[in-house]
Amino acid sequence: MTDESSTSGDHSAHPELSVIVPAHNEEPGIAAALLAINNALQSCSGSNEIIVVDDGSTDETYRVLQKLCQEQDNLRAIKLSRNFGKESAMLAGLRVAAGEAVITLDADLQHPPALIPEMVEKWKAGAMVVHAVKRQRESNTFLERFRAKFYNNLLKLLGGIDLRNSSDYKLLDRVIVDALVNELHEYQRFYRGLVTWLGFKQEKLYFDVASRQAGDSKWSTGSLIGLAITGIVSFTSMPLRIVTIFGILTLLLAFGVAVEALWSWFQGTAVSGFMTIVFVILLLGSFIMISLGIMGEYIAKIYEEVKNRPDYLVDRTSGFDEHR
Repeated sequence: MTDESSTSGDHSAHPELSVIVPAHNEEPGIAAALLAINNALQSCSGSNEIIVVDDGSTDETYRVLQKLCQEQDNLRAIKLSRNFGKESAMLAGLRVAAGEAVITLDADLQHPPALIPEMVEKWKAGAMVVHAVKRQRESNTFLERFRAKFYNNLLKLLGGIDLRNSSDYKLLDRVIVDALVNELHEYQRFYRGLVTWLGFKQEKLYFDVASRQAGDSKWSTGSLIGLAITGIVSFTSMPLRIVTIFGILTLLLAFGVAVEALWSWFQGTAVSGFMTIVFVILLLGSFIMISLGIMGEYIAKIYEEVKNRPDYLVDRTSGFDEHR
């Protein structure tokens, strides 16, 4: 097994542009994706490299990459020991990228590589971050569009970070890359949010989301919910304040019920109040369980952070020793 140290921090060669492509079970379409990326890079002056991070694929993705590395001088490949998730795969790529600017994009061609030259132009004009923002989501189902809109609006409301129609398709200046890799040490990362949080001069480019060229989406509902929770917990403590609000509402409810009970008693119309008691018990129980759940998410994040495990483990690499 090749450990992480053998492929991190080696910036002996300094291409102008690095392109990072996380991939998981992309065997059917990875060659076509790399061809499209290379065609786009031909319109950019200066040297470049493409780093594909195989995030523990169970198909022949890495075997295809090994073959392509022998044919393309600018291609490097990293295979992680298992599926650590897209956030970890992108971090693995960022740690070895040597370019003065780094672009991250998906392997399914839903992020159009043809946008790369325009992103580079904005970078050369002074932008430190160039966000590729989705203009429309017609290729997504109604449920997917609703889910994305709900989550992004919730994150903006609670955390003050506007990620509406954002994507992982971004260009980062070397200053931004170094800050992400060296200054931010959290284990559970939310790439889109962290890049926005860093600040500096940021600009946007708009694109239309294309259909996948091959294979199926690797994002399940459960993984998307997990990413959403990570984003919210990482960038705001507002949900914890909601627990306090629940407590205040419960106090007001209890006061109201007490006033109603005393009024009925003075009027001589007091009844058993069975339904009132049932309602109050159910409401209090709901508030308590929701509050415990919110606090549990923050405690779980603290637990993951203090374990201090590595973000990923590298199994093997291709294209690095040959070209650096």
